[in-house]
Amino acid sequence: MLKGKTAVVTGASRGIGEAIARKFASLGANIAVIYAGNNAAAEKVCKDCQESYGVKAVSYQCDVSDFDIVKQTVASIKADFGTVHILVNNAGITRDGLCAMMKEDDFSSVVDTNLKGAFNFIRHCSGMFLKNREGSIINIASVVGLTGNAGQSNYAASKAGLIGLTKSVAKELASRGIRCNAIAPGFIKTDMTEAQADNPLLAAVPLGRMGEVSDIAEAAAYLATANYVTGEVLRVDGGIAM
Repeated sequence: MLKGKTAVVTGASRGIGEAIARKFASLGANIAVIYAGNNAAAEKVCKDCQESYGVKAVSYQCDVSDFDIVKQTVASIKADFGTVHILVNNAGITRDGLCAMMKEDDFSSVVDTNLKGAFNFIRHCSGMFLKNREGSIINIASVVGLTGNAGQSNYAASKAGLIGLTKSVAKELASRGIRCNAIAPGFIKTDMTEAQADNPLLAAVPLGRMGEVSDIAEAAAYLATANYVTGEVLRVDGGIAM
């Protein structure tokens, strides 16, 4: 389904990003694994993708919030793979706290990683997409970007901004055959949400359980190949944001 395509996945050494990288590799895509600090985990993802699916997979350490470092990373990806067809902006962090007491750095760091990081990769990959006259950009947002959440004003703002970025980029690039969509996960079992296993909000999930990273990976695979879908925000949340 994705044979011969190259996909860049940020935050791909664990959690949702890892699941998406593995899913895309299973569909034949070559994978650029972007990670922040865990080289061993990133290399394992690459090795598994190569051995299990026979695709090319290379890891790149990158601070997604740094415009110039992302530019250098994308240049390395282009040199290694030739071009890019799919970009998944998944890298994200949390620094939870009440807005009235939040430190400036806790707000800035979350927005810089979650929102500006996505902009940085879109900005530097766009040239290849435009040259190819095709491309699929998938931004991993969150249902809190749609609903807000007490104690997560920085995270919710970054994810709401990501949804706005998605719709704007979709309108800018549609005429060149480039699609941009977002996925809004709900409560998904990852290292980041492990502490939320007893969150009382889980009782409000109509399907009655947390989601799996594979649920997000399946949604990403759909959006990577849905040639007439752009500007969409696909909720994968068990119905909590209905």
